[in-house]
Amino acid sequence: MTKTFKRPDGRKPDELRPISAKVGVIPNADGSAMFSFGNTVAIAAVYGPKEHHPRNQRNSAKGTLRCNYNMLSFSVTDRIRPGPSRRSTEISKITEWALEPVVMIDNYPNRVIDVHIHILQADASTRCAGINAAIMALAHAGIPMKDLVSSVSIGKLDKQLVTDLTKKEEDWEEGEGATDIPITMTHEGKITHIQLDGKIGTKQLNEAVELAGKATKKIYEVQKKALKEVGGKE
Repeated sequence: MTKTFKRPDGRKPDELRPISAKVGVIPNADGSAMFSFGNTVAIAAVYGPKEHHPRNQRNSAKGTLRCNYNMLSFSVTDRIRPGPSRRSTEISKITEWALEPVVMIDNYPNRVIDVHIHILQADASTRCAGINAAIMALAHAGIPMKDLVSSVSIGKLDKQLVTDLTKKEEDWEEGEGATDIPITMTHEGKITHIQLDGKIGTKQLNEAVELAGKATKKIYEVQKKALKEVGGKE
């Protein structure tokens, strides 16, 4: 890894922004959590398991995990139109896919668990912050899980791999431009979600996964500490 590479905020290539996490931030939810990467702040609230409506969408074999991702209109400098969009619908579904491998939804046939994720401040990596908050909120709600997951974005700025992209880095225009690779892993290293926006070779993609593994271990420790402070389940 190139030691002389300079990121806009001065971080080393493999360095995360300051991260923080807190559980129990919404008193009337069954479970809730906040997670932040630097200026990106996400909160998640869990409601359920509860009766699934409409009835024709019930699954008699297992429960349903339903995620709703939403960027609040004041989360970015230029106000965004409130309400669902194609992007928010896509990220909601991606979040479900990232969480489902570890959530023991089979325990709740005909029932639904709703996870509402709100981005309070956005400086890139919002889907990763949302996933990190969501899994903590599910644990806080007492939903049984096989493991926690942790999510991080790995980027390629021209030819240099970096951990935890900022918005300025997402908009990188030098050389080949920026590539964004959000990755979600269990703390044992199993990938539950990976996306690729940009271009990258097989060798560097493997290196990106290795970087993500190191970063998610650090994120996991922060999540675990926050849950232990309120008696949440790992």
